[in-house]
Amino acid sequence: MANDELTVAVLGPGGIGGLLAGLLARAGHRVICLSGEKTAEALRTDGIRVRSGLFGDFTARVDADTVLREPVDACLVAVKHTALDAALDRVPPTALGDALLVPFLNGVEHPAALRARYRPDLVAPAVIRVESTRVAAGVIEHGSPFAEIDLTGDGVDRARLDSLAPALDAAGPKTRVLDDEASALWAKMSFLAPFALLTTRYGVPLGDVRTQHRDELTALVAETAAVSRACGGPADPAQALARYDAFPPRTKSSMQRDAEAGRPLELDAIGGALLRSAERHGVPVPVTAEVVRELETTTR
Repeated sequence: MANDELTVAVLGPGGIGGLLAGLLARAGHRVICLSGEKTAEALRTDGIRVRSGLFGDFTARVDADTVLREPVDACLVAVKHTALDAALDRVPPTALGDALLVPFLNGVEHPAALRARYRPDLVAPAVIRVESTRVAAGVIEHGSPFAEIDLTGDGVDRARLDSLAPALDAAGPKTRVLDDEASALWAKMSFLAPFALLTTRYGVPLGDVRTQHRDELTALVAETAAVSRACGGPADPAQALARYDAFPPRTKSSMQRDAEAGRPLELDAIGGALLRSAERHGVPVPVTAEVVRELETTTR
């Protein structure tokens, strides 16, 4: 896989996928966005328009289709968990060939599901830290003053990760390759779960959660850290709280935005997965269980 010019498919050109598609296309790579026909038509006509304080405002031309029909170097999967099964029909295993499949999904259970469907040594999970929102087809607002990617993949040829990472890095997001997949996924989960669950539960941004619901946030962070430790991930509750405190107070989670828009929630992929991992390892998580129960009740 050459660094200079890649062909990259992006499944789901939304907040994350659209940002990455736009940045990669601007950097000179060929990008094929995979989506429904209506979105694909908008992308063919207008390209991807990115508004970003960090990367500037720009429009990038991309190819667009409803299904993968040609060889690519990598396929970035950037749909929500709630849409994953249907979206994967756009990437038949035969069409993927020996391209890397790079899921940017929340949670910790998706790599196993993808490896059951595609060649296990091609599934290279990635974690992205960014706030980016699709405001219309092909129109992306990147709000955070950072964009960072951790690329990993147990059983994936390290040389392939080491050649994809610089292309992503040069396009914009600071990108590194990590050796331990479980640790990388749980590092994201440990931060995301308390943030997503509580901002959605109370319908308020992070600043209000960390002041008005501090005790609950602290309890969720401690429980999540204990589960992460049991699953081979990092566990530093104090560091997690310090990171929340450093975020802009108006920050909302993507789950909260989905709730506000009446879209399906990734509650099972985040809260459900956390509870299943806790049960498997015998870790008590009473506060998390209660918050997930409340969300299940109020969002049905």
